[in-house]
Amino acid sequence: MSTIGQHNLAVLGERSFEQKGDYETLLFEGRWHRSGELFERSRRIGAGLSGLGIEPGERVAVMMANSPEVGIAYQALWRAGAVVTPANFLLSVEELRHVISDSGAVAVITTPEFAGKVTDATAGLDGVRLVISSGEVEGLVPLSSLEEAEPAEIVPRSDGELAALMYTGGTTGRAKGVMLTHANLDYAGKAGFEASYVPGVNRGLATLPLSHSYGLLVTIASLHHPERGVGALLRWFDPVAFLELIAEHQLQQTAVVPTMLQILLSQPLEEHDLSSLRFVTSGGAPLAPEVAEQFIRRVPGVSIRQGYGLTETAALISSSPVGREKPGAVGLPVPGTELRILDEQNRELPAGEVGEICARSPGVMRGYWHSPGATAEAVRHGWLHTGDLGYLDEQGYLFIVDRKKDLIIRGGFNVYPRDVEDALLEHPALEAAGVIGRPDQRHGEEVIAFVSLRPGAELGEAELIDWARGRIGGYKYPREVHIIDAVPLTNIGKVDRKALRARLQDHPAPNVPEQLGDAQPA
Repeated sequence: MSTIGQHNLAVLGERSFEQKGDYETLLFEGRWHRSGELFERSRRIGAGLSGLGIEPGERVAVMMANSPEVGIAYQALWRAGAVVTPANFLLSVEELRHVISDSGAVAVITTPEFAGKVTDATAGLDGVRLVISSGEVEGLVPLSSLEEAEPAEIVPRSDGELAALMYTGGTTGRAKGVMLTHANLDYAGKAGFEASYVPGVNRGLATLPLSHSYGLLVTIASLHHPERGVGALLRWFDPVAFLELIAEHQLQQTAVVPTMLQILLSQPLEEHDLSSLRFVTSGGAPLAPEVAEQFIRRVPGVSIRQGYGLTETAALISSSPVGREKPGAVGLPVPGTELRILDEQNRELPAGEVGEICARSPGVMRGYWHSPGATAEAVRHGWLHTGDLGYLDEQGYLFIVDRKKDLIIRGGFNVYPRDVEDALLEHPALEAAGVIGRPDQRHGEEVIAFVSLRPGAELGEAELIDWARGRIGGYKYPREVHIIDAVPLTNIGKVDRKALRARLQDHPAPNVPEQLGDAQPA
C-alpha cells in the first residue's frame, strides 16, 4: 500500500492553503474567487470522485478551457490518488480519442461546450465509466453533484507514483504519453519558483493553457510561493484582455510563448498603462531577438526572462537568473539539473559548438506510457536526449538553435529554420513566420517560408525573399515565401511545422533558376 510522499501534490496544495489562509486570490471573467472556496471545492470533489469509484492510479482525462475548475479538478484528482491526464480542447475528436484510449482513462471531466466532442471521442470505449461536466448536460454527471460529498483525507500516493500522464503535441507523429510522477512535478515547480522569485512580485496574469506542461509548471510553482499571490486567469489568450487586465489590476508578471509576444506587438501597447509589468517569462519555443528587443523598447521597465524545458522534463531545464538575463539565451540550468551537448557519436562538445541538448535531473520523466522502446531511445544512462540542437557558452548559458528533426540540409549545408524565421521577423510588416524544407532533386532540400502579415500591412513575396537574402547566407534564405492568413500553431503556440508540411501539397515547387552565388555559403 502506498504512503503519502513528501512531494505529493495534494499535500503541497493543502500546505499552501494552510500557510496563506483564505483571501481573494483569483480573478476570472470579472469574478474574484477566494482561496478557501477553491480549496474546499477540491476537497469535496476529490471525495466525490472516490465515491464514484475512481481508484488510486487510474487515469482521468481533463478537457477544459482555462477556468478555476481546471485547478480544482487537478487538486481533486490528486486528493483521490488519480492520475491527471490533460487534453487540450483544440484536439480533434480523433486526437482526443487517442489520448483517452491510449491512456486507459476511466473518466473524463469537461465543460458543456466540449461535451459533444467528448461524447463522440468516447463512443465505444468500454473503459470510460464516467463523463463529468462542469455544467448541466443531459446524460453527463454534473461536477456540482460531486461537491455534495463530505471532504475526505488525501488518498496516499508515494513520490514515485504517477501524478500526470501528459501527451506530447504529436508534431512529428502520434502523441505519446509522458509519465510524470509527484516528485517530477514538485521538483520542477519548486525549481521554477526559486529561479524566478523576487520578493513583493506576487501579482500575475495566467494565459497559458493549463492543459500543457508549461501551464501546469507555472501553477505548481505558485504553490511554492510564500506570499499571498493574486492572479488573473484568461480562458485563452486574448491580446486586448491581456493588456487591459495588466493595466487595471497592476499585474507584475506573466508567462507567455513567443507567438503571444509577436501578436502583442501588433497592439497599441503605448495606449495601456503597463508600468506595473516587471517580468515576462517566455518559453515553449525559442524567442526571436528582434521580438524581445521590440517589446522591451515599447514597454519600458520590463524584463524578458527566457526558459527552456520539455514535457519529458516536467517543462523545466533552464531559466534566466533574475537580473542576469542574457539576450538570446534560455538561461542557466536550474539547480539539480545537469546539461551536456553531444555530437552524433555521443561525444560531449566544448562551449560554442552545436549539438544535441541532453539533460539529467529529478524532473526527467519516468518514461513514455507503454513505450519501453521509445523510452530507451530517449533516456540513456539517466540522460534525456531532447532532440533539440543548441550550445552552451563559456558562462554555461544555454542557447537553442532548433529541433534536430527540423534541420534542413541544403546542398550539404545545415540550415536551421529558426535562423531563417528570425531574419524574416525583423521585417516590421510580419506577425509570424514558419520555415520548413521541401525535397529538392538538385540541393537535397529547399528552404520554404510561410508568413502572416500584421493588420493593414502590404508586402509582396519577392520583397520578403530579397529581405531575407540580405540578412542571412546565400544558402539559407528561402527560395519560396507564401503569405497566408495565419501561420498554424500547435496547442501551446509553437509554429506547427507538421501542418506547414501538409500545406506544401497545395504549393507545388516552382521551376526557379539558380541565381549566381546561391550554391555557395555566403
